[in-house]
Amino acid sequence: MTSVLKLSQKETAFNQEVVTRFELYNSLFLTLPFYQVKDTGILLPFFSSHCEHGAAEQLAPLEIIRSFFEKYVPDIDREERLNRLFRFIQYIERQVVLFDSIEDAAFNKLGHNDDGGGTIQGLLQQAQSRDDMRKTIGEKLNKFCLRLVLTAHPTQFYPGPVLGIMTDLSEALKHDDINTVNLLLQQLGKTPFFNKTSPTPVDEAVSLAWFLENIFYNAAASIQAKVDDQFDGDGEHQVIELGFWPGGDRDGNPNVSSKSTQEVVVHLRRSIFRCYYREFKEMKKRISFRGVTKAMNKLDEIFYQNAFNASDKPQNQKAEILQNLLTVKDVLEKDHYSLFVNLVDSMIRKVKLFGCYFATLDIRQDSRVLRNVYKYCTDNSSLKSADSSKYFDLDEAGKLKAIQFTEINYSPLDDADDMVKDTLQTIRLMKDIQLSGGEKACQRFIISNCQQASDILQLINLFLWSGWKKEQLSVDFMPLFETVNDLANAADVMELLYTHPFYKEHLQRRNNKQTIMLGFSDSTKDGGYLMANWSIYKGKVELTAMALKYGIELAFFDGRGGPPARGGGKTHRFYSSMGKEIANDNIQLTIQGQTVSSLYGSQDTAVFNMEQLVNAGIVSAMNPNVNDLLDDSHKNMISDMAEASHKKFMALREHPLFLKYLEKMSPLKLLSNINISSRPTKRNANSELKLEDLRAISFVTAWSQLKQNIPGFYGVGTALKKMKDDGHWDGLKDLYAKSGFFKTMIDNCMMSMSKSDFRITAYLASDETFGDFWKMLKDEFDLTSELLLTLTGSTVLMQEYPVERKSIAIREKIVLPLVILQHFALQQLNTLPPDDKFYAVYNKLIVRTVYGIVNAGRNLA
Repeated sequence: MTSVLKLSQKETAFNQEVVTRFELYNSLFLTLPFYQVKDTGILLPFFSSHCEHGAAEQLAPLEIIRSFFEKYVPDIDREERLNRLFRFIQYIERQVVLFDSIEDAAFNKLGHNDDGGGTIQGLLQQAQSRDDMRKTIGEKLNKFCLRLVLTAHPTQFYPGPVLGIMTDLSEALKHDDINTVNLLLQQLGKTPFFNKTSPTPVDEAVSLAWFLENIFYNAAASIQAKVDDQFDGDGEHQVIELGFWPGGDRDGNPNVSSKSTQEVVVHLRRSIFRCYYREFKEMKKRISFRGVTKAMNKLDEIFYQNAFNASDKPQNQKAEILQNLLTVKDVLEKDHYSLFVNLVDSMIRKVKLFGCYFATLDIRQDSRVLRNVYKYCTDNSSLKSADSSKYFDLDEAGKLKAIQFTEINYSPLDDADDMVKDTLQTIRLMKDIQLSGGEKACQRFIISNCQQASDILQLINLFLWSGWKKEQLSVDFMPLFETVNDLANAADVMELLYTHPFYKEHLQRRNNKQTIMLGFSDSTKDGGYLMANWSIYKGKVELTAMALKYGIELAFFDGRGGPPARGGGKTHRFYSSMGKEIANDNIQLTIQGQTVSSLYGSQDTAVFNMEQLVNAGIVSAMNPNVNDLLDDSHKNMISDMAEASHKKFMALREHPLFLKYLEKMSPLKLLSNINISSRPTKRNANSELKLEDLRAISFVTAWSQLKQNIPGFYGVGTALKKMKDDGHWDGLKDLYAKSGFFKTMIDNCMMSMSKSDFRITAYLASDETFGDFWKMLKDEFDLTSELLLTLTGSTVLMQEYPVERKSIAIREKIVLPLVILQHFALQQLNTLPPDDKFYAVYNKLIVRTVYGIVNAGRNLA
């Protein structure tokens, strides 16, 4: 009864603080004279309502748009109609921003943290319940680390100026400052939402670094302060670490080069020193006492020079900064009654957290590229021999024996291709980055598509051939297992590494710590939702057991996207449900796309979401729920479901219309025209579209634009039906009630389905080419929905999360006209010849709708 009451109170608060206020400010927003067509704001509510009625009647988008203009604006030509549609898009994009800002402003009033559950405060309340609990939690916190890695995936559509407006708008909304809100809405109306040209990798890094400076600098430090203060932290162990992929992720973005890597490192350094300098200026205003002048002047010089006059050969000045800060602190404590010592402590804490680098720059490259570089080196250097020329003909055991870890200083020939040169330059650059920013500035090399132990050992050889010494190899080599098959073989690959003499010695020098990355995105594309989640779960269990066998301290790094189909959704619930079978002392995950701004876009939301993950890791380590240790019968049940789901999903993937449907009915082919990313939509950009080359981000985005979200549910209904037909339904209901892992997986599936709307594409049911294919998708959706409701005892999807369900519903309502516009334009394109004068206009119309749809979804791509 209490939980129901709390849900009701939260729903009421949401209606008051978000829904009512959005209606109020939206009415103000619609009356502002932004654009050339003065009646756009007046017409938009009628257009939105018309689209709602049309979708409810399952009319074709072409018919919905035609009937709107005939009813409301009958006397304008085709060109003017299209102009009006573009104006609608501009308004709707900004309505999404307005709703985001109102939700963020109301965050603390919505009861997210009423009982302290899932936060540092929740841990503190647990500590107060038993005398020995505080010590236990403190010990766990001194081992635990949360690493958030920011990645520049092409779904973060808000440029820096818009993010700044959103921050100020949220603050003004908190205080109901109508005049400021009015001005900011006008500024929002005049501020462009997209780039005229594609950004470079460095542009993406600069854009993402906005969050480091404006959010994470203070948010991460505030959590560290809570831990140190409440649980007697030593101030040395970092509970929060930040990672960064733009400028280092070559597999994700083939346009990244060693030059852009260097530029990003310089920008990160400059960014952290800007933060230091701003905070130091405020500290300097207060600390005006005798005895600190020399240390304060030195700090002023270091911070200013690094923030505004970057050196060609910067030094790691962390120790010098801390020494001067400690000198100031000592004087304050001895001579000035510790006045303002809290300001010095704040800076010390941040310098320990962020050093001279801000966030660790990870380097990532595909194993196939690294193999080619290795082959070039052995074919074109003093390393060439009769044995080396046969190396790639050997089996894995032969390769492991053949690799000789020889230290040489090798440079590629002038005629080497750019990829070879860049890879070897980057390996050398990593050493320079460590010298200037400290080891943590760049200490991780991730091997994508890692399939065998030799992929890791070959890369180590490349380091030894590029000036690194065995004893000073301060780099962690991290395999990334992402396909269903690679996950199944991962433990065997790691055992070969753990038992290899050279790698064993290397791990000992790295304190016997190994990080393994697991990719949700490609595993979902490869095997479907259930199989991907189950394969990763099984892989973690097997990899944990293997690490324990060889005395290795294991950390998992999860490559998660925003939506459940890419490992997103209620992420903290996954981590809190990990039992003893899975290493969980460290939580490492990527945050990307619009998930960065939705979960970490303000100080309040960032602190809350980071604390939820910290809490999840500690609770899981302290009290692994016995119900989350799946017994054999439960494992067999989930395995059977995963197999049934996988079979259904693979049949869909192999359907002859599968890719054709995505190409014709979604904006897939046009995603590369959106100037939000420097990366191509698919690997092997110049070749014919193949599913294996299609990036998971593009794959999932295309389905989300269709409002079908196939990767997030397809095959689940078939799997549930098999359980029911086989007489396992009661056991399945028991599993849902008791297993946090299974419950979270099912709940996230329902979230995906809540963002689906088959009414919009219902017109395809009678399509000559795609009719039967569409019905097949819809049948699985209906089956999954029906059985999920039965399984969870609900009458609507996400019934257990009414506030989130309502938020999703409002967002979907706001962007419904964009979805209909997109399908209207696709219908037109599919009937027009490319030389028609309106062909390019419809292309542009489709591209423009993508922005708002993804931003409104918050975790759609």
